[in-house]
Amino acid sequence: MRAKNMKRTNGVAGDAWLPDIANAAGPKYKAVTAAISAAVARGELRHGDRLPPQRDLAVKLGIDLTTVTKAYDLARQRGLIVARGRAGSFISEDVRTGEVATAAQSDIAMNSPPIPIESRLTDAMASALGTLGRADGLARLHYQRPGGAAADRESGAELLARTGLSSSVEQIIVTAGGQNGLHAIASAILKRGDRVACGRFVYPGFAAIARRIGVTLVPLAAMTAEALEAAHAAAPLRALYIVPTNDNPTTATIEIGERRAIAAWAEETGVQIIEDDAYGLLPDAPIPAIASFAPRVGWYVTSMAKIVSPALRVGFVRAPGVAEAMQIAACQHESAVMAPPLNVAMVSLWLADGTLDALIDAVRKEASWRQRLAHSVLGDGRHAAHPQGYHFWLPLAVDIQPDTLAAALALDGLSAVQSDRFAVAADTPRAMRISLGGTIDRRGLSRALHRLAAQLWTPGGAASHIV
Repeated sequence: MRAKNMKRTNGVAGDAWLPDIANAAGPKYKAVTAAISAAVARGELRHGDRLPPQRDLAVKLGIDLTTVTKAYDLARQRGLIVARGRAGSFISEDVRTGEVATAAQSDIAMNSPPIPIESRLTDAMASALGTLGRADGLARLHYQRPGGAAADRESGAELLARTGLSSSVEQIIVTAGGQNGLHAIASAILKRGDRVACGRFVYPGFAAIARRIGVTLVPLAAMTAEALEAAHAAAPLRALYIVPTNDNPTTATIEIGERRAIAAWAEETGVQIIEDDAYGLLPDAPIPAIASFAPRVGWYVTSMAKIVSPALRVGFVRAPGVAEAMQIAACQHESAVMAPPLNVAMVSLWLADGTLDALIDAVRKEASWRQRLAHSVLGDGRHAAHPQGYHFWLPLAVDIQPDTLAAALALDGLSAVQSDRFAVAADTPRAMRISLGGTIDRRGLSRALHRLAAQLWTPGGAASHIV
């Protein structure tokens, strides 16, 4: 809903701003408020801009004055505008607009870990650089053998043992992050025309890999062995893609009994399991990996990006055997040559001296605090979340416009991604993944969540848009 004939004079939009709400669904007053929010997000309306007088806007839009009054009242409740008596209504100084928000929103579509209150990351990096700067550490910064140096692969095996995976060093491949690991696995075991089972919503990074290779994603009604068996009976599956802990985006976690059942079925049928455990090491009590129950068909990948920081482009793949690991190493070398040696060396040092555990624990505690905040603001049963994760899944009613809601949340630096970005099937429920991490601080997060609640709840406290 872009404004028509927008003109700015001395920083004041005045009577020139006119929203296009002709094709808007739902109540007109909400459409006007949504148009204000969207215009602010685009930079068409900025701090201090005056909105048209209510009566003038009503005449130009051909709607009742009371409708515009309700729209302005709602915009004021959401913190978008302030009223200054006879001077009129103005865009609030508290909202971030246009170019002002660009830097803070550079990661707005990403699900990044929160920055802990007392982050030790920069200190840990500085200390590691000092250690690696000595002569005996410089060798770690040169080109590495395909798959990674033996010491770093050993570090990966030690880390993955926390998920119940018993691995030889030769089964571990060091990758340039989780996405690079997924790409290597898919390139090694999938080909055009293969069918890969997955959830109804899937991580877009894997969906992109599937499109590139030309495989068909097969959404399951439920992530169970029974659903897999039914899908396989309809037409043979080559693999299953699964995020077993704190699924992105739905936050679902597969319990250990179902993990065993899925693994047993896959071992029996030979269907390969691509286990994307991006968040699996964040909970203080990790559930055993599915691959730990499926030694012949389980391909496991994790990384530092979601449990420490995306600045660390380091991941680990655990292949079912040595021959399979060699395939992964070749594919990984083809696409990225190697993982960044400096990043890998840091992770190995931190794993050895306990720093990695401290960094993960700091993210875990911050994520837990933010989830408790979200629960206190939004209440029980309104959204799905993992208590030690940093995103939640918010179902939406039919009268909510997801793009408008996402634009409004973006003004406060809150990442909100519509469900259709993750959807594999056409008949999926309407929802949003809302991230509590990234660069937004606690104060900003609290403000954003309260504004979200104001948009989802009526003044009387009854939920108006959540199903």
